[in-house]
Amino acid sequence: AQSGEHLVNAFAQSRADDIERKANESVAKSSNRTNQLATFLTEQGYAASIETRPMGEQLCQHHCPIAHVAAEFPQLCEAETEAFSRILGTHVQRLATIAHGDGVCTTYIPNIKKTTSHKKITAGKASS
Repeated sequence: AQSGEHLVNAFAQSRADDIERKANESVAKSSNRTNQLATFLTEQGYAASIETRPMGEQLCQHHCPIAHVAAEFPQLCEAETEAFSRILGTHVQRLATIAHGDGVCTTYIPNIKKTTSHKKITAGKASS
């Protein structure tokens, strides 16, 4: 079973790497990375959309071409989620999957807040 699981993990990672490589080509051209990722996924058969939430966005995949396989091998969903995080350059959290029996695959993407320091640096010392 160990070698079988290793093969499934390797396949899941290979598939995620392929998604990441192709999506990066598409997403790199856009100022709105999440919408472009949804457009890319829709082109791949996932019928994806973005929903705005108070503290971020949700990527919703209304169809999953691999749902029956992913139901047995959740590593596929896990690797895909990790790929989304790398593509978007932020932590994402999978909230639901079609493979798990949910109606939609949902991934939460938090807003990235750029914080600026209110401290002045003077001669190597911080002051408020």
